Amino acid sequence: MRMLSKACSIVASSLPRCSSSAAPTMRGQPSLLPSVRKQWLGKPLLYGIGSLLVMPLRTLHGVGRVFGAGRFLCNMTSVSSSLQIELVPCLRDNYAYILHDVDTGTVGVVDPSEAMPIINALEKRNQNLTYILNTHHHYDHTGGNLELKAKYGAKVIGSEKDRDRIPGIDITLKEGDTWMFAGHQVLVLETPGHTSGHVCYYFAGSGAIFTGDTLFNLSCGKLFEGTPQQMYSSLQKIIALPDETKVYCGHEYTLSNSKFALSVEPGNKELQEYAANAAELRNKNIPTVPTTIGREKQCNPFLRTSNPEIKSTLSIPDHFDEDRVLEVVRRAKDNF
Repeated sequence: MRMLSKACSIVASSLPRCSSSAAPTMRGQPSLLPSVRKQWLGKPLLYGIGSLLVMPLRTLHGVGRVFGAGRFLCNMTSVSSSLQIELVPCLRDNYAYILHDVDTGTVGVVDPSEAMPIINALEKRNQNLTYILNTHHHYDHTGGNLELKAKYGAKVIGSEKDRDRIPGIDITLKEGDTWMFAGHQVLVLETPGHTSGHVCYYFAGSGAIFTGDTLFNLSCGKLFEGTPQQMYSSLQKIIALPDETKVYCGHEYTLSNSKFALSVEPGNKELQEYAANAAELRNKNIPTVPTTIGREKQCNPFLRTSNPEIKSTLSIPDHFDEDRVLEVVRRAKDNF
C-alpha cells in the first residue's frame, strides 16, 4: 500500500501544472484506499490495483508531453458547477472563449476572430455550436462568424447598435437585457468607448464577464469611436460588479500593459507583484487571463484615476475630473 501511495504521488507530481490564474483549484476527493486495505489484504491484488490506478496517470503524463496536454488543461476553467469556459488563442494575440454547459451540452463561443481554431476545439470533443456572442463589430472579434454559422447553424448574438456591422447577426440585445444560455442568465451591459456599439456579457451566476476590448488586464481599449467620458462610464459600470468576478478580455496584452502601468505608478506593490507573475506566466506560454475585478481595481491605471501617484507622474492637475484624468492616461498609453 505504501508503494501504491508513493507511486501515485510521484506520477501526480510529474503531471503538467497550471497557474492559479489559468485554471481552477481542484478539491481533493475522499480516498478509497482505507476501505481497500480493510477488504483486500493480498499483496498481489493490491499490486494489480496499484498498476491499474497508476497506468492511466502515466499515460496522461506521456500524452501531455507529446501533445501539449498541459497547455490544454491550463486553458480550461470551470466557473460554476455546470458552465465551463475554454480559452482559445486566435490570430496573433486574440482570445475566443468556448462556453460549455455540462448539464445540457449547449455550446457557445465569444468573439471568434477566426473559425478554424474554434472548429478544431469543438471537433476534439465532438461538440456542436449553438451560439456565437460578439462583444463588438471589429473583424478580429467577428471574423469567424459566417463560417461557423454555415457549418453549425449557430445563432449570432450582438448589440442592437451593431445590427448592421456584425456579420450574420440573428439576435440583437441592448443595455439591461437578460438572455438565457442553457439556464445561465446573461446580463447585457452597453460599454461604449472602444466602439460605439460595444457590449459586455455578464454571467452573474457564474461570476464571469466577457469584456471584449473595453477592459483588459491592466488597461482599457483604445478610443476608436467613443469618448473618454463614455469609456470612463463603461469602466465604472463594470467595476461595480463583485470584486471576485472573473474578467475574460479579448487580447493577451498584459505584458505590454504592465510596463506602462509600472511607468505611471511605480510605487504600487500589488502592481509589481502582478507584473512579475504575468511575466512568469507568459514565459511558460500560459495565459494571464482571466483576471478579477478586484485585482484590476488595485493595479489597473485606468481604474485608478484618483490615484495621486499617477496624477503626479503624468502632471495631471488636481482639479481634473476623473474622466479627464482617464483621457490623459489613455493618451500617454497610446504614445508609450
